[in-house]
Amino acid sequence: MPHPFEIELETTLPASPEQVWEAIATGPGVDSWFMGRNDIEPCEGGVAAMDTGGHREEAVITAYEPGKRLASRTAAAEDGRFMAFEYLIEGREGGSTVLRVVQSGMLGDNWQDEYDALRRGWPFHLHTLQEYLTHFPGRTGVPVFAVAHGKSAQDVRAALLRGLALPSPLTVGARAQAAPEQLPPLDGEVVWADDERIGLRTADGLYSFHQGPTGMALMFHHLFAPKTAGAEAAWQQWLTKLVS
Repeated sequence: MPHPFEIELETTLPASPEQVWEAIATGPGVDSWFMGRNDIEPCEGGVAAMDTGGHREEAVITAYEPGKRLASRTAAAEDGRFMAFEYLIEGREGGSTVLRVVQSGMLGDNWQDEYDALRRGWPFHLHTLQEYLTHFPGRTGVPVFAVAHGKSAQDVRAALLRGLALPSPLTVGARAQAAPEQLPPLDGEVVWADDERIGLRTADGLYSFHQGPTGMALMFHHLFAPKTAGAEAAWQQWLTKLVS
């Protein structure tokens, strides 16, 4: 049986309403902080599409008010499952903006695990949005996605810490270093650290590393360097070799 749910979060961002709108309501903007490669038709009734590792998801835009409100909803599956998203923007004095995010819909039989994953993921994504608007305003990031499979979540975590030259236990502010083949060396700072995710910021990118409960390793990077050709293939090779 499908199960209804709703998640609501609010964050204050160091940007104008126009900058926040650009980040949440355009494909290049979403590419710069969220997941996958995104295309958004700028109108009510348009399609918002996300492609992650060849898997495409689409939603219909149900509200499009530039600088104020964006909402979308996926089609309902045979069992009644669907996702709806709403972004509400409110400018504040001093040039900051409050963004409220609401995700709702119907989840499937394993709704508790799905709900917990969504609830844990949103704070990380909104933190990445804040990092983007703070350190890379007005720039467009190139998204990088990679996935590989290790023996267990513990093995993947240990491999990531080793591959990034990070200490354990991990804390925000630690320095990270890596040397992927065919790419410039990574030298950055840990800006997010929890049991599932590691977030790094360098002078030219935002990097995130995730480990799943079954030993899956994921990367969602946003690169702002002038040369990014071949980056996704190189990071995929690095991750696969690291966790295998």
